[in-house]
Amino acid sequence: MVAATTVPRPGDAARPMTSAEKRVIFASSLGTVFEWYDFYLYGSLAAIIGAQFFSAYPPATRDIFALLAFAAGFIVRPFGALVFGRVGDLVGRKYTFLVTILIMGLSTFIVGILPNAETIGIAAPIILIVLRLAQGLALGGEYGGAATYVAEHAPNGRRGFYTSWIQTTATLGLFLSLLVILATRSFTGEEAFKAWGWRIPFLVSVLLLGISVWIRLQLSESPAFKKMKEEGTTSKAPLTEAFGQWKNARIALIALFGLVAGQGVVWYTGQFYALFFLQSILKVDGYTANLLIAWSLLLGTGFFVFFGWLSDKIGRKPIILAGCAIAAASFFPLFHGLTSVANPALERAIDQVKVTVVADPKECGNLFNPVGTRVFSAPCDLARDFLSKSSVKYATEAGPAGQPTVVKVNDTAVPFPAGSPAADFNKAATAALQAAGYPKANDAGIVKMSNPFDIFRPQVASVIGLLFVLVLFVTMVYGPIAAMLVELFPTQIRYTSMSLPYHIGNGWFGGLLPATAFAMVAQTGDIYYGLWYPIVIAVATVIIGLFLVPETKDRDIYADADAPAPRR
Repeated sequence: MVAATTVPRPGDAARPMTSAEKRVIFASSLGTVFEWYDFYLYGSLAAIIGAQFFSAYPPATRDIFALLAFAAGFIVRPFGALVFGRVGDLVGRKYTFLVTILIMGLSTFIVGILPNAETIGIAAPIILIVLRLAQGLALGGEYGGAATYVAEHAPNGRRGFYTSWIQTTATLGLFLSLLVILATRSFTGEEAFKAWGWRIPFLVSVLLLGISVWIRLQLSESPAFKKMKEEGTTSKAPLTEAFGQWKNARIALIALFGLVAGQGVVWYTGQFYALFFLQSILKVDGYTANLLIAWSLLLGTGFFVFFGWLSDKIGRKPIILAGCAIAAASFFPLFHGLTSVANPALERAIDQVKVTVVADPKECGNLFNPVGTRVFSAPCDLARDFLSKSSVKYATEAGPAGQPTVVKVNDTAVPFPAGSPAADFNKAATAALQAAGYPKANDAGIVKMSNPFDIFRPQVASVIGLLFVLVLFVTMVYGPIAAMLVELFPTQIRYTSMSLPYHIGNGWFGGLLPATAFAMVAQTGDIYYGLWYPIVIAVATVIIGLFLVPETKDRDIYADADAPAPRR
């Protein structure tokens, strides 16, 4: 086992990393890669899972239920942070994040063997949702444990560098899941993959789980927690101390709004919303979109470690806040650039084709539908919903009371009278839009990769370059965040205190970003309008962080390990 009996001290920063410390970082990082791999599998395969487990419903409803089940995993993450954070501060870092990986891995493996709805009926989606909740709870406890464990092994002056390896794991987990899915798809063929091959990536996770558990069993408890345990100075009520005392709760709130909320939206915009934008708005095929994201992640992942190292030199705060500020200023030009390169015909159509929905204002409702469960019936709403899903930029104009809804495509009028089938309108509108210049779904100008290494053509390389810039922002805000959160809170309640703001910021502000941003697009008829969501939150984080967040890089996090437990 790794010996960890000595608390690291400031003078240790000058020495090389020991083999024991390398093993600590490797074990913590590897286990977290596997957990993120498990978590991302579901998101990448949501459409297929919807068809397997919600087959009793129409296709659109299946997709909605599948995405809601995915969102459930994000929503419960803060509760997992509370549960496992408390256990981590009471029992220890090592055993807590050993339990979280077991829950995560077993839940994923069971999805791979779970009979579908056609076999066991309603029990299938119920069990699936329970497994998703278990995954979310476990992930809520995993990150705080891994980050705390590594940080408490690191010497002062090198925590940013040590913990930055943990920060690479979410990206590496996503990258690994994409690679396994692509390899399985290529091996089985698309039809077989949809029928049964989709289970293979879930089943493979049990091998990853076994390796991770075996490695983590070789580790000892963190030195700071071990010292507190031996001296009887551990917290007896971590939740009360962390959030029931204003001095600590205040720090958690500042960490959430002055650091993690902005970090969360920049991260999810640069990885998940970029993937969603390529597929759902720019109509890039799924194979190509996943490969483009995978290449940008491969090129950018090393910068997590670079910015973690840099934060040990110049501070955590300036790097994180600069990342938020630069991202907020760059999102609009970067996503405009993606459209221009990935689907140039769509960019031309948006600029040149005027589309107007003319309808009685009383017939036009609110299209904001972040969870996708609303069903529209009014012609005005159906028309606008169709246009937004077709990536059409449109404006809404008030027409005379009682007048049927009409969509004007330049000078061509496409009526949508009350009682008319939506399919008839959709067909007519599609023909008018394509005649005016909007591209077809399989337009030859849309970026397309023929194989994983088809990256040297100018169009493909340009898209990867733009996505790489987005990933670079992610590495700026995410690389130093673990070290900063660890340094903000005292050892006795560190696991609990840092986990909750992290998972609210990433699980709620970040995790719900794609659905919320697309709902904003649908409501306004502007494919870029959803970017205001991450921009506003990132700017708010910069302002709050600038005035309220302290710099923490020079703090000795081991000093409070000697302090007595607070009196109650």
